[in-house]
Amino acid sequence: MKYRYVGSSGLLISRIALGTMTFGVPDWGCDEQESHAILQGYLDAGGNHIDCADVYAGGRSEEIVGSFLTQINRDEVVVASKCFFPMGDKPNSFGFSRKHVIASCEASLKRLKTDYIDIYYIHGPDPVSPVEEQMRALDDLVRQGKVRYLACSNLYGWQIAKAAGVAAKMNLEPLIAGQYIYSLVHRELEREVIPAAVDHGLGITCYGVMGAGLLTGKYKGQQEPAAGTRLSFRSQMDGARFWHPRGFQTAELLEKISEETGIPMFKLAIAWPLKRRFVASVIIGVRDRDQVAANMETGDWDMPDDVWHTLEEKTRPEV
Repeated sequence: MKYRYVGSSGLLISRIALGTMTFGVPDWGCDEQESHAILQGYLDAGGNHIDCADVYAGGRSEEIVGSFLTQINRDEVVVASKCFFPMGDKPNSFGFSRKHVIASCEASLKRLKTDYIDIYYIHGPDPVSPVEEQMRALDDLVRQGKVRYLACSNLYGWQIAKAAGVAAKMNLEPLIAGQYIYSLVHRELEREVIPAAVDHGLGITCYGVMGAGLLTGKYKGQQEPAAGTRLSFRSQMDGARFWHPRGFQTAELLEKISEETGIPMFKLAIAWPLKRRFVASVIIGVRDRDQVAANMETGDWDMPDDVWHTLEEKTRPEV
């Protein structure tokens, strides 16, 4: 497994990160026993970055990760979590106010059974809470030893720049990473988000690189996702993201190049963003340990330049 520094920080993470959104979800996810097997398989393959969020499975995902962390050397892994989305129906149970940020972090620490979170993300843009309040609350968590590094997810480029400016002006901890959907299907980030992130020293952690399975060839020839698949259960969200003409065209292109090169589609999908210098890691989400073993091979493999350039050119967004 190869490792990369996150943005301009000194933190090293494996090029393949393990997403935990499937943990504790009854229909398209996996139970605690299988989740622990996945986590162990991931660590055995050289991975060290576990990506969580308070909202995954309503907190159950973090609980599953927490029960696993007590069985290993906590300092050997980099655990990330996030805060923003509703975790209840009370007035202050969502957003990025100081009250919600601190309460959410402390709740995540309890569920994760750990004293600190390595990377703590703003999970989405809050149009109400002042950026100064948000960054000060996050800085307080770092000063208290509850969080090591700060990051954001799904912010616009100008919001990244503003957060960086506020942090510099107020002498607060800066953001070191941005987590975004970035794949052969979704390259819109290249217009303004990635330039802003790179300019302010943020490394990109990518999710959705396999298009919820579309870029693996799993749904070839299907008019709609087969019953029981993750995409069928999450069609309201992931369907809109990937199940459209551009997604289908990209899958067809990937299949063609896979046949020409002998490289599996999923390996091409994972490896393509890893050729970008600004990408710190690619997040995989799996349902069983066998999927971990297959995906982790890509963490120690680099796509040939000619294949990468072909994919880059043929998937380049229209100006």
